[in-house]
Amino acid sequence: MKILVCISHVPDTTSKINFTENDTKFDTNGVQFVINPYDEFSLTRAMWFKEKQGATVTVVNVGNAATEPTLRKALAIGADDAIRVNAEATDGLFVAKQLAEVVKNGGYDLVLAGRESIDYNGGMVLGMLAALVDFNFVNGCVGIEVEGTSVSLTREIDGGNEIHSSSLPMVVAGQKGIVEESDLRIPNMRGIMMARKKPLTIVEPVEVSNATRARSYEKPAPKGAVKLVAADNIDELINLLHNEAKVI
Repeated sequence: MKILVCISHVPDTTSKINFTENDTKFDTNGVQFVINPYDEFSLTRAMWFKEKQGATVTVVNVGNAATEPTLRKALAIGADDAIRVNAEATDGLFVAKQLAEVVKNGGYDLVLAGRESIDYNGGMVLGMLAALVDFNFVNGCVGIEVEGTSVSLTREIDGGNEIHSSSLPMVVAGQKGIVEESDLRIPNMRGIMMARKKPLTIVEPVEVSNATRARSYEKPAPKGAVKLVAADNIDELINLLHNEAKVI
């Protein structure tokens, strides 16, 4: 089984976020980038398939050279090889079309990634990718088993889980539950040294017109001062909630 794991290069959640050029560009100075956490869950599950079933695991990212340390970390975790599509990840459809070319050219049986990236939280790329390559698709996956070409999946829904049966080839968007946080792997020194020798292929992007563009960014408004209301002053509390907070 050939597995492709899509990796997003995202800011660490503890990073301080700023914008430049009149709030039109994200300021990367001083920002630590990491593997998208949802993607890391799916990568860890791919490693299980490699170790238990002899699968080969390729990781892919759409990005410039700055994303290569993130791909190298995925190689250090245990992926066999990596592909970087040499383009800025501009919008969801652009990324999906670049990944679709990689899938078509690589003959992959299973494509794994996180349900969304923690920077844009769009949650759209894998659904579009599945449509572009005509693969079966399951979102919000918290469990997956593969036997031959048959796939058993557990998907999280409101109030519980759904059990699905499908078949390869397919695209699966995973999240916590597909593995647990305690299962995530920290690269050891041997893995880091081996990662330096593993192939990282750079491919040029296919020409795609962007469907959207970001015009500007803004931070959430700072929190206002706390107003204390006496426990017996219900009328004042209702007035503040209705006229100032506008939540009722």
